[in-house]
Amino acid sequence: LFRAPAFEEGLYFFDYDPGRPPLELSLPASTSTAEEIYKALVLGVQDYCRKNSFSKIVIGLSGGIDSALVAALAVDALGADAVTGVTMPGPFSSPGSWKDSELLAKKLGIELRVHSIRDKYKMLLNSYRSQKRKQGKPVLPENTVTLAMENLQARIRGLELMFISNDENRLVLTTGNKSELAMGYCTLYGDMAGGLAVIGDVYKTDVYKLCEYRNRGGEVIPKNILLKAPSAELRPDQKDEDSLPKYEILDQILFFYIEKNKSAEEIAQTLKSKMTKQKISEIIRRVDQNEYKRRQSCPGVKLSPMMFGRDRRFPLTNKF
Repeated sequence: LFRAPAFEEGLYFFDYDPGRPPLELSLPASTSTAEEIYKALVLGVQDYCRKNSFSKIVIGLSGGIDSALVAALAVDALGADAVTGVTMPGPFSSPGSWKDSELLAKKLGIELRVHSIRDKYKMLLNSYRSQKRKQGKPVLPENTVTLAMENLQARIRGLELMFISNDENRLVLTTGNKSELAMGYCTLYGDMAGGLAVIGDVYKTDVYKLCEYRNRGGEVIPKNILLKAPSAELRPDQKDEDSLPKYEILDQILFFYIEKNKSAEEIAQTLKSKMTKQKISEIIRRVDQNEYKRRQSCPGVKLSPMMFGRDRRFPLTNKF
């Protein structure tokens, strides 16, 4: 008989007389999944900020799809004047990433700052190498990039954002999605540093759907961001799929394991020939091994029945 609009605050009056035939009412149209998720995220950001006395936001813009979506959500929640984007090119950032961030900021109407991390990264790296030489420890060749060096870049960026947060009283929105959090494809005290994980309960494949929904009335998130291969750009020619399965397959496995609590064997049977039971077991093991990272992540907007940190908790130390 009556349906209120989804994820919009309002006060509605409805009179029902059981002695009369039901009235023919014009109901708001049912929303699509993407629209519902998008509206829920906007409301979540809006409520969290306003009810916790945050009026300004800062976001690290990488030129990738995750940070683009978070920036769009922030603008729709609080307005463009409240949002500042910071792009932090490093030694392996592509020129296109900076240009994509610049175009995104222009389309959203937000302030964009450029804080290069190249000099800071080089200074710290040279300092560590110098210390190793003094201690008589081996030093890797200049063109070598280790995991520690990748994480150093992410942590410098986190440092930049947290300084702005403290200096200007801005809430840092992290940009990691549920697929990355599940697999530990994130850096503690780096890209995980912040106050609210806006899309921490959104799988990577759904991130694309949400961006397409946001662009339905005209391109806001640049097409090039949607088309480029996902990459952290922490080493030369790096792509997410160098260390992760294709997101189309990965997200299905994660959904069945996290949301449905299915075993590797059950998931293999469901997906048939898409991936072997052994590979699925490896993914499940990796999800469980990275619980320690998720325990240290910031709170997020709950969308699913099984949100990390709220509904799904796994023992950090176990032997089962």
